[in-house]
Amino acid sequence: TSIFGAEARGFIFGAAVAYVLGVGFIPARKPGKLPYTTSRMDYALEYGMDALEVHNDAIKPGDRTLIVDDLVATGGTAKAKADLVEKEGGIVAGFAFVVELAFLNPRKKLEGYEVLSLISYDSEDSE
Repeated sequence: TSIFGAEARGFIFGAAVAYVLGVGFIPARKPGKLPYTTSRMDYALEYGMDALEVHNDAIKPGDRTLIVDDLVATGGTAKAKADLVEKEGGIVAGFAFVVELAFLNPRKKLEGYEVLSLISYDSEDSE
């Protein structure tokens, strides 16, 4: 079991969760930032393309991985993280977010996965 967090705020929350649980932490970064052989996942954003990379040896086939981040909006970046874990043979145990912008319906893109969010906003006007 491990925790997967993407730069930058995913490092803060993911590393803290990994520490408390006593499990490994897998950092995902923008292309070219990691100092070892990597695996890459390209994904579409509303305004273009982006990519994430992890070390090739970070996720072993069958490893259960929890994806942790501060925020989920449309779910596209979160789904790319899941795709990267699964590309490496890992199993996505679920997602944990501090904030969910539920009015953007991110769970539609994350259908089939367990999703936990501490705070959920149902509209842009939520306080």
